[in-house]
Amino acid sequence: MAAKGGAMASMLVLLLAALLLASASSPTAAAEQRVLRMKPTDSGYRYNHTLAHILVEYASAVYTSDLTSLFTWTCPRCTGHTKGFEVIEVIVDVENCLQAFVGVAPDPRSIIIAFRGTQQHSVSNWIEDLFWKQLDVTYPGMPDAMVHHGFYTAYYNTTLRHEILKSIQWARKTYGKLPINVVGHSMGGALASFCALDLSVKFGSQEVELMTFGQPRVGNPAFAEYFGTQVPRTIRVTHQNDVVPHLPPYYYYLGQWTYHHFAREVWLHQIIDGNVVTRNETVCDDSGEDPTCSRSVYGISVADHLEYYGVTLHSDSRGTCQFVMGTANSVYSYIHEVDGAIILSRYPQEPRALESM
Repeated sequence: MAAKGGAMASMLVLLLAALLLASASSPTAAAEQRVLRMKPTDSGYRYNHTLAHILVEYASAVYTSDLTSLFTWTCPRCTGHTKGFEVIEVIVDVENCLQAFVGVAPDPRSIIIAFRGTQQHSVSNWIEDLFWKQLDVTYPGMPDAMVHHGFYTAYYNTTLRHEILKSIQWARKTYGKLPINVVGHSMGGALASFCALDLSVKFGSQEVELMTFGQPRVGNPAFAEYFGTQVPRTIRVTHQNDVVPHLPPYYYYLGQWTYHHFAREVWLHQIIDGNVVTRNETVCDDSGEDPTCSRSVYGISVADHLEYYGVTLHSDSRGTCQFVMGTANSVYSYIHEVDGAIILSRYPQEPRALESM
């Protein structure tokens, strides 16, 4: 009975999604007129299919709950295109149910930062909550740019940001001035976006690349425009009828009081004609809300949210924020706890302020 009740609740959530999204951005020809006009942000940066297939594997691996296998890069998801990756630090914020890692990749030779998204069993509840998120925080230094405080504080006001900045500082001293790739799926994509913006301001827009998978909207049109100028090397991948990129809803007639995606979207979708299935990767326009891409369909699929490029993107554990650590602590160079977060690191944690970067 409990299983049936859970399934019914999920169905009701998706039905609610369909009704609200229909009122927000109907996938019809008329929708082409329902786009807020923004300044062109084309930086010349282009979608790289091969790079996307590599980075999605990092976005999948960060869901690993076995911290020993994740830190040593021996987990089942730590294979394929990511062979040879060296983890520098794993951060698990238990209190806020957040997880991320920082490391150095051989191909592309860069620092990789990956953020975990929402746990699978709580996806339906999280999706339902996304409908009602308000634009309630002004982004610092941008009076018209509004974001949701939950997304903002999850990066800026938790252990994640401080530890990530320290890891980057250590990595660049150890490995040289490597470029930075930031990735994330779902809620992890929202965190990755704020991280990429933070790092672009610190290091310059040519030093940082962002690729997210199935991320929600995080701010209003003014924020999206500001983001485009600061993080021009951005690709935001969406998949078929994935519900999350449609949330929080986009209401074009609300002007600056609606959520608005930043560019550039790449929409993965299939076209079925009889027995022929064509898989497409459509590079969308620079508006962030291209009506011919994912906005052209109703986003009501959770299944499409949990898989990108054939790669699984959800937790491998059943619990909300469960994690496992092996008894052989010698595999970690340093382990410590900071404000309720577990930190596994390859470098000593010194009680000092971050150096200027």
